[in-house]
Amino acid sequence: MTMLDDQTQTTSAAWPTAYPQGYAVVDVETTGLARDDRIISAAVYRLDALGNVEDHWYTLVNPERDPGPVWIHGLTSEVLAGAPLFPEVAGELAERLDGRVLVAHNAIFDWSMIAREYARAKRTAPTRQRLCTIALSKELGLPLPNHKLESLAAHFGVVQRHAHHALDDARVLAEAFRPSLHAAARGGVRLPLLECRPLTEWSDAPSRPRVGYQPSYGQSSSRQGSWRPSRKRPACPYPNPGRYVPGGTLKQGMRVAFSGDTSVDRELLEDRAVEAGLHVATSVSRLTSLLVTNDPGSSTSKTVKAASFGTPVVDEAAFTQLLRDVTPAGGPASTADRPAANGGPVREGRPVPEGRPVPAQESAPALFPMDGSVDGPADG
Repeated sequence: MTMLDDQTQTTSAAWPTAYPQGYAVVDVETTGLARDDRIISAAVYRLDALGNVEDHWYTLVNPERDPGPVWIHGLTSEVLAGAPLFPEVAGELAERLDGRVLVAHNAIFDWSMIAREYARAKRTAPTRQRLCTIALSKELGLPLPNHKLESLAAHFGVVQRHAHHALDDARVLAEAFRPSLHAAARGGVRLPLLECRPLTEWSDAPSRPRVGYQPSYGQSSSRQGSWRPSRKRPACPYPNPGRYVPGGTLKQGMRVAFSGDTSVDRELLEDRAVEAGLHVATSVSRLTSLLVTNDPGSSTSKTVKAASFGTPVVDEAAFTQLLRDVTPAGGPASTADRPAANGGPVREGRPVPEGRPVPAQESAPALFPMDGSVDGPADG
């Protein structure tokens, strides 16, 4: 089924009055996922209240630095050298976002990158709400093998011609979003809209240079932007099943703590953990299931406590891989249900309803965009 083939579309007369009046389907390609990474191309498809395409727009953006994974997005330094800087396209992009809900596949990522670019340009993005199509597909219970864009496209019969090209990815998402929107309207589904919190300023803080990064356009790699908005996360709905067993799988409800620098913005990494059904802990205790750190030999309070409690430790890359296959709470037993390394049993807790499907993530290096990460059901 494609947008044009759907013969059962909800009419405007029966359309939910609480639904937004317009959408901006967005895709950005970037130099990576870290907080200092930059947008190198952006595309927007503007849709009306019923999901019909009004127009589309695309631009390259000179990131003033190395373009990152060229083998993924295909945009070289030579191609980007003559492109406009973000401040030069910020006004036109703002016009296309203004008054509309930002729609993206993994919307927390696209929104975060856009918000940072506007903050660097000393401007504020006009977006006030976002909608993640991964979250929407979950609300609809779509029978997808995973939550990659290509799977959503295949479900609705949308042909993807040029993956990781912002304009084609935005087109594919727009075509898949319309039937999703109409299915939600027919079923009386509440759209998973989240608040967008614009950054009001951007500060540069010293940071260690990223391994393997070669700066270009005369820029230095020794500094990166820093921002950490305060936020309150909803409580994890699943009981703690116990510690993670090395070699096994994570299970919804496990308590995960993070320590030290991460290549992926910590907020994004924590969002992925929360969306997978994990409990993000701010400290390490005997109840902590796993500590994620790229520097296990450091003497931070978390690593010291993890060592004293015998808490399993993995690095960021291993954790990213573990997020690809998290066992639902109350689901079938896995290797994570084996006895703990110290001989004690891993307690499963009381039975709970089976958790939401856990998104699969592409097995790409942690710095690079992954279509399978998820925007959460609620921002605190």
